[in-house]
Amino acid sequence: MTKLQIDQEYLKEQLKNLLLTPSPSGMTDDAVRYVCGELEKLDIRYELTRRGAIRAIIPGKNDSPRRAIAAHLDTLGAMVKGLKREGRLRVVPIGHWNARFAEGARVKVHCDNGQVYTGTILPLKASGHTYNKGVDEQPSDWSNLEIRIDEPVNQIDQLWDMGVRVGDFVSVDSKPEFCPSGHINGRHLDDKAGVASMLAAAKAMMDADVKPELDCHLLFTISEEVGVGASHVLHGDIAEMVSIDNGTIAPEQNTCEYGVTIAMQDSSGPFDRPLTQHLINICKREEVEFSRDVFLYYRSDAASALEAGNDIRTALICFALDASHGWERTHIGSLESVASLLVGYMRSKPLFAEHENVIGDESEYPLIAADRERLKM
Repeated sequence: MTKLQIDQEYLKEQLKNLLLTPSPSGMTDDAVRYVCGELEKLDIRYELTRRGAIRAIIPGKNDSPRRAIAAHLDTLGAMVKGLKREGRLRVVPIGHWNARFAEGARVKVHCDNGQVYTGTILPLKASGHTYNKGVDEQPSDWSNLEIRIDEPVNQIDQLWDMGVRVGDFVSVDSKPEFCPSGHINGRHLDDKAGVASMLAAAKAMMDADVKPELDCHLLFTISEEVGVGASHVLHGDIAEMVSIDNGTIAPEQNTCEYGVTIAMQDSSGPFDRPLTQHLINICKREEVEFSRDVFLYYRSDAASALEAGNDIRTALICFALDASHGWERTHIGSLESVASLLVGYMRSKPLFAEHENVIGDESEYPLIAADRERLKM
């Protein structure tokens, strides 16, 4: 089986365009429209759920059981909590991210009247020339932050006249930078790098006119950062779902910085062992650089799909990410590896040749040899 090439320039183009499209949880329509446009260019059929998530399909050689691959379009963000007398804005987070990483962020305030105002998230004591050591002594907490809008405003009435209201969405600028070394910096690589990798994998399949072994759903969810994720987007005869998200670069982690990482477990529990081993075997066969890791403070679309009652096998594959939910960085090599594994997965034979959602014969069950020998003892 000839290995399909991943179009690196296309992958980078998709990632850049996605990063420049604001999509905090609850305000994802522009990103959804963008991805729908790309699916149309690739001639991939899709539909939208009532809530606006995307369910696309690449028809396979067999239409049952079906596979699914999921990545989320929504990102972290913020919301206006209150209008202050002096013309600044109180702010609260959308999603779970530390106030430490919000300080200094450039943002856009999206008003109901269609106006969009730029601004900066600042601590209440932001001037060293005024507060001296008080700048360092103040807490890192969302209650200690405010938004300074880039408009001539210093009174609450002016904010009101501008159309600023409590509950306005605040998007955080990504500020993407693509380095000659292959490193990519920017906020919201989680999970727009996963979305770009999935689009690149789909393009490789469509360009080569290669059909997956099974019908494959491409799921683009819109509320993973607030815990909902893939809970509502699955339907039909889907037996397996592979979720794409970030793998953290940090001490005591085993994430592969320039390849793909197979997650064995996250905070929601272990992933399906046969499906996970299947992905590992694909990496070995296709010579895709990979590692295995366990994440203690982490969950993905896979967890929400299971919690919603879906009887499916789930797995998680990760691109490398340094400083997750902060000033993030990945590498194009890692994203290409993710895309290559996805292509290999879509082209692979069904997990169990004759049955779905069963343990199967010992010969079908993808245990390593040592495990199989122990079972015979």
